[in-house]
Amino acid sequence: MQPTHQSSYDQYREFCDLARQKNVIFYYVGYFSQNIVTAMAEAVRLRLEQSGAAGPIRRRLFSCFVEMAQNIIHYSADALTPPKQDDKELRHGSVCIGVDEEGRYFLLCANPVAADVAGMLRERLEALRRMTLEEIKASYREQLRNETTPEDSKGAGLGLLTMARDASEPLEFEFQTTNEEAATAMFILKTTI
Repeated sequence: MQPTHQSSYDQYREFCDLARQKNVIFYYVGYFSQNIVTAMAEAVRLRLEQSGAAGPIRRRLFSCFVEMAQNIIHYSADALTPPKQDDKELRHGSVCIGVDEEGRYFLLCANPVAADVAGMLRERLEALRRMTLEEIKASYREQLRNETTPEDSKGAGLGLLTMARDASEPLEFEFQTTNEEAATAMFILKTTI
């Protein structure tokens, strides 16, 4: 008896059916670079316009998408470029945009991060989850006025604040490790708009 083999087309169709069932409107997994993010941003912008999302929702979704992609470029532990390189980085991760059962848009991203980065992210995200929207907005304005970049940030330190400000619920996050001594953890972040 020959083993059953699912054709490539059947696998593709199964994936597309699942994406439709889960209301996924955009999904990418692979290596991220500034050029790739620029191309994806254009595709996301057009896809959001076609999805019928209102202008303010599209802007918040787009803003969060860009921040998630930038975080992958700056902090993913799976890199084709040297880890300390901070120009023309090429790092692995995934991003997904969809609609939940209640009709709200969500963004999910995932990428491996070094253990020390995971600790820093956990602290910042837990602090953001305890803040009110007004406190988040005040912190965002303060960071904009601040002329120095946080020591452990590769940007202006606004990414997580931007996502928290634009979200309709507190940011959700998780770190998954495969074993106790892992030098990296899979970082998953969800934003609901």
